[in-house]
Amino acid sequence: LLESMRTKLHQLIPDVEIQAKAELAYEVNRLKRELNAIILGHNYMEPALYCSVPDNTGDSLQLARISAESTADIIVFCGVKFMAETAKILNPNRMVLLPNLEAGCSLADGITADDVRTLKERFPGAPVVSYVNTNAETKAVSDYCCTSGNAAAVLRFLHKKGHQHVIFVPDEFLARNTAQEAGYAFVEGWVPGSEKTLRADTPTVIGWGVHCEVHELFEPEHVDAVKQQFPEAITIAHPECKPEVIAKVDISGSTKKMVDVVRASSARQFMLFTECSMGDNLAAENPDKEMIRMCSHQCPHMALITLEDTLEALRKLQHQIEVPEPILQEARVPIDNMLAIS
Repeated sequence: LLESMRTKLHQLIPDVEIQAKAELAYEVNRLKRELNAIILGHNYMEPALYCSVPDNTGDSLQLARISAESTADIIVFCGVKFMAETAKILNPNRMVLLPNLEAGCSLADGITADDVRTLKERFPGAPVVSYVNTNAETKAVSDYCCTSGNAAAVLRFLHKKGHQHVIFVPDEFLARNTAQEAGYAFVEGWVPGSEKTLRADTPTVIGWGVHCEVHELFEPEHVDAVKQQFPEAITIAHPECKPEVIAKVDISGSTKKMVDVVRASSARQFMLFTECSMGDNLAAENPDKEMIRMCSHQCPHMALITLEDTLEALRKLQHQIEVPEPILQEARVPIDNMLAIS
């Protein structure tokens, strides 16, 4: 394990820290085998964790599918709380642990179930698509979930079913970018109580004025500056970025698409307009390629998930995720609808 971590991380982390992290990782791996646990690691995890203990890594959609297929007794989700809740919804009879219960999400906190109910009253008949970055209570009053990777597919599916108007919450930029990709108009940042009306003959996405606290920090001038300094770099942005950023980069796409592009491309330099740790992890997996990233833009919630807390969660079986039964059943419906479309 130590040599494997050294091989992947020697350009990112001092050896003395790699040794200390390897000791923690060894104990985590021992415990997960003893307890029949599976560890799922999101792409935004710290490199020492990402490269040592997860049985599977990926974005939220990939990990949701894996959790649903797992036969482990315990699921340890190295991600943020809404991800662990999704795993619990898909695995109600299994123990799901989150290493740090404070690992939340600005998007999930930016909309409530009552907000969705108000939108449904204002736009009767419009199906609600909730980004997976929402709490279980919000999913429970939604019709479909989506991720950044399948959001356009969900909108196209609903259009084929005859839905002219779709409520898409909570990330305004993702909704706007996806609406453009799927051929929908967009109602900008709708707020309950406004007097905006929709044309019956125009497919329209109704958004919500909340943004990812990391991705909203990227500006179009950042893209210009990177292209000037690194003219050979492929620029890739997550669709939670501003539309003005998306318009300037070479490629936009989900976390999984970013990983796939870097792995498949013959280019040597990439600029990732997304959470910084993902660039670290891609650099560890692709040592022949250079990842340029802005590490002042790091998710404070993802950073709370550490090897130390993962070990304590397994030792004490602490921070178990529970979802009340009625919400669990209702939230399962939009997730299953999403997985069926995907």
